[in-house]
Amino acid sequence: MNAYLIIREGSKWADVVRLVPGESVTMGRAPTNTIVLKDERCSRNQAEVFLAKGEWMLRDLESRNGTLVSGELLTRDHALESGDIIQIGNTHLAFVHDLTQAFPDTSTLLRSSKAVDSTNGEGEEANEEDSIFDSFEPTTITHRKEQSRFLDTPSLEDTDESVPKVGRAAAKLCRLAFELAKSTDVVSLANVAIAGLFEGTQVDAGAILLPKRDATGNYDGEELEVVASRSDSSHSYHRVSPFLATTVLREGQAVMARNVMDDSNLGNRDSRGEILATSVICAPVRLAGEVFGLVHLYTTDTSHTTDPEDLEFTLAVADTVGVALENLNKRQELAENLNQMRSKNAQLQEQLGVQNEIIGSSPVMRQVAEQIVRAAPSRATVLIRGESGVGKELVARAVHFSSPRAEAPFVCLNCAALSESLLESELFGHEKGAFTGATDRKIGKFEQADKGTLMLDEIGEMSPSIQAKFLRVLEGHPYERVGGSQQINVDVRVIAATNRDLEKDVAEGDFRRDLYFRLHVLEIVVPGLRKRPGDIPDLAEFFLRRFNEETGRKLKGYTPRAMEELLRYRWPGNVRELKNVIERAVVIGTGEYIDHNDLVLSTLKTAGDTESGGQLASVDQTFEPTSLADMERIHILQTLNSTGWNKSRAASILGIERSTLDRKIRRYSLVAERPGPV
Repeated sequence: MNAYLIIREGSKWADVVRLVPGESVTMGRAPTNTIVLKDERCSRNQAEVFLAKGEWMLRDLESRNGTLVSGELLTRDHALESGDIIQIGNTHLAFVHDLTQAFPDTSTLLRSSKAVDSTNGEGEEANEEDSIFDSFEPTTITHRKEQSRFLDTPSLEDTDESVPKVGRAAAKLCRLAFELAKSTDVVSLANVAIAGLFEGTQVDAGAILLPKRDATGNYDGEELEVVASRSDSSHSYHRVSPFLATTVLREGQAVMARNVMDDSNLGNRDSRGEILATSVICAPVRLAGEVFGLVHLYTTDTSHTTDPEDLEFTLAVADTVGVALENLNKRQELAENLNQMRSKNAQLQEQLGVQNEIIGSSPVMRQVAEQIVRAAPSRATVLIRGESGVGKELVARAVHFSSPRAEAPFVCLNCAALSESLLESELFGHEKGAFTGATDRKIGKFEQADKGTLMLDEIGEMSPSIQAKFLRVLEGHPYERVGGSQQINVDVRVIAATNRDLEKDVAEGDFRRDLYFRLHVLEIVVPGLRKRPGDIPDLAEFFLRRFNEETGRKLKGYTPRAMEELLRYRWPGNVRELKNVIERAVVIGTGEYIDHNDLVLSTLKTAGDTESGGQLASVDQTFEPTSLADMERIHILQTLNSTGWNKSRAASILGIERSTLDRKIRRYSLVAERPGPV
């Protein structure tokens, strides 16, 4: 059976100790006791409770003042019964088997106690039938799941006239502070404060005045504006008098004035110059210890006037509004910082994505990476050249995100996708009504990219007239929107990209010579995929992982025959075509590996394609018969060189085992080429 010792100090239950068989409970002043009693009349080791023969026994440990059980001094071990009261000094402990007995409605469940002293506090003999707990009210336990009644509208204190006005005001202030804390902007906060002030005072008009905000939303001056106002009278709210506002702002003290009908310094005048207020209250709103704004209240009804309690309530609300404003500003600052961090995180992720998508360890791609690093810190214009699909935009993004402009916008526009008029509008923007369909002002790409980078793809497709205007902007001159007259200056770094032979276009008069030289400051040439076959396995693995994640497939890789097809193909569409081929193969593939049958390759020829390179040379006058062994030796050596002598990758490309490759290297006495002296 469960057993408990209920400890009571004064009029409160202090502790509940559960008695556990096999463990004794000691009591005394010493800190080593189970129950530590802070009473000078108690010995260091006073008594102990232990289980013996199925009964809980109480033993006095030869204490100085003794231990009492139900008023009797303990002289030997005592078997405790439910309801026994142990008294040690001023401390009482109840022994019970059921915790409900610890909190009875009456004291009859606990055995009566005989006091050590035969008299009560008034010198009269104590009644032995009274419990030692009779002088205390029964203990009640209350729990609530919902919000406090002080936050209800209206609360009991608002309507109970028996509650002092100060108590009712405190309840209203509690509820108002709760509502102010939930406000999400200054206007709603001010409106909540006004409603609370009208509820807690005798006024019928008033307002919250705070400093004006500039275009960025920051407080920009000492002039106050009415953020929220209310009037329950027949007159609209009239602004606080300059004298009263200046006085409160300067002194930082709240002011209440009554009978102000004839005082122009304190009262409010309407449009006819008549003073409306009969009494007025003006209190400072403090923010971070400084006077920040004002609470202005007044009455227009002579039958109602303000009193000192109204002033105290107004001052309390004003201070609460100041704290709420400070918290609101901090929340807004945190929200802005969070948005900035999210934006920066997105930029870093984009930058990381760009860097991850420039795949390749071939010498030509290492050269491209070096050119990006050299070009990034400069403000100079960059011209990126390469065939369609080689990744010119990725290179442009890498330049931008590696530059000091990385946190500013990166804007991209394809010049070949738009007509001349639309391209001009996209670049420079247009005003409302500039042409048919221009229903609103449009901000151009140059303005969007201010402080950042503007990439113009297919720059060779730009018409001569736009080339002239574009050149002026590149040289730092202001420009105007289409249909506008406002001069616009921007700070933009331009990166141009093309797959055309601009030199040929200049010679034929299709591209301005001066614009060509203005663009051709820094040049990055991105090679076609057929010129870097060693990067194909890396690119293929990268795209396989990406499309596995996007589609939920779990393809493990490529068969040797499929990889051979990828290496032998000329890739007229470059990396873009490789990406599309891999995506299609992931979707339609049925096995664990992508096979050559899953690859859909075109029969198009590459730009400027020749029959040399990866293709077999046609038989002509220069053909020299070669043994298969020599051809195998040359092919293995070239494959090893293209992979940087990565034997595992070379074996995968050749479609043979690593051990077979090692044997062929030994057979043909192949060695890695070493770079000569620079």
